[in-house]
Parts: sequence; C-alpha cells; structure tokens
Amino acid sequence: MRRADRLFEIIQHLRGGRRTTARALAEALEVSPRTIYRDIADLMASGVPISGEAGFGYVMEAGHDIPPLMFTRDEIVALVAGARLARAWGGATMARAAEEALIKISEVLPPDARAQAQAVEVHSFAPGLTEDVRARIDDIEGAVAGHMRMRLSYADAEGNPTDRVVRPLGLWFWGKVWTLIAWCELRADFRMFRLDRIVAMQSTGERFKPEPDKTLRDFYAAKEAEGKARHREQDSS
Repeated sequence: MRRADRLFEIIQHLRGGRRTTARALAEALEVSPRTIYRDIADLMASGVPISGEAGFGYVMEAGHDIPPLMFTRDEIVALVAGARLARAWGGATMARAAEEALIKISEVLPPDARAQAQAVEVHSFAPGLTEDVRARIDDIEGAVAGHMRMRLSYADAEGNPTDRVVRPLGLWFWGKVWTLIAWCELRADFRMFRLDRIVAMQSTGERFKPEPDKTLRDFYAAKEAEGKARHREQDSS
C-alpha cells in the first residue's frame, strides 16, 4: 500500500469520532505501530485535527471531520454493483450490511447521483448458495478479523475426510464457490479449503499472532513466486 493510501485509510478509520489505537490501525493496515506513530504525527503536523497519544488511542476531533467524498458515476456503479454482489453472494451478516449500505449510499447522494444509483441495472442472484455456506462466510470472516484458530472437518474432492486446526487468513470468491485461505497446522503450509466441502467447523477459542512466513502477504508472495516459476518453465519449453 502506498503511503498516501495509508494516510487516507488512517483518516477513514478515525472518521466519526471513533477512538482507535495505533496497534489496531497497524493490524488493519499491516504495518508496524511505529509506522502508524509516524503517520499520525505527519497528519497532525499537516493540520488534520487528530488528538490522542500512544497507548490511549487517537480520535479526530468532532466538528472537524473531513467532508465526504463525492462519487463519480463510474464509482456509483461500482458501489451499487459491489453491494448487490455482496448481498447475493455474501454471508448472512454481509448481505444485511450490503442492504444497509445501499440505503445509506442512496441517502447521502445528491438527487442527480441518487437517480444514477437507482438506474444501475447490475444485479446478481445466487440460487445455489446454501444457508450453511452463508453462515460459514460470516464465521470465517470473524475468525480472520479476530485472529482465531479454527478446527475443521474437511472432505477433499474425492471425499477423503481430515480434521485440521488452521489459522484463517482470508476468503476468496471464485464466481461459484468460496474458499478459505489458511495456514494449516497439520500440513505446516498454506492451504485453500472450499467452504462447501467443510463438514463442520468451530473456533478453538485460541488466538494466534501473525508470524513471519505465515501471513496472507506471505501467501500472496508464494503464489506470485509459483506463477513466475511456471512462466519461466513455459518460456523455456
């Protein structure tokens, strides 16, 4: 993430008078608390009305909130389409939140932009998405955010069952199915699990701390390295 994007994200997290600690910001933005301290100091020096201090959290002063951004038509289309996709294909909580987001988006837009939003004819339907999978999406998303270990009973494509304890890192949607990206403690490696093949799952009640070589960023780096190696093999064949 570029520094300018990170500074913008910090302001977004502090909007609405929410007190937020440097550690929470660091975890959300995947940087060190020391980086957040420097960013906050620079924002304050540039005139952004942030108060607080290390260890107690930061808050943007009431009445000095930055005005909301105005969306372009393309951005409105993207927001409405994205919310409708989340409503159709997301977890139950995510679907309700998407519905509320659509209402809020409509309420904050000026009349012309609201009419544009209501005219967006992008829709999505998910007749094959079961309530079990919707519930798993919500549970896994919560476990990812809370860094909670999960115990899975999983059946592979051949129906072979295994029981594993995993560190959930993220969810991917492939157009038809959702997959969980996780660090598998049984295999001591990254693994992907289709949500519709999870037989049962529950939290172990144990938090995990992000460790080097076991984070989502490491997963992406490993996949990128695999892709480059595959391209080199194809080029040399």
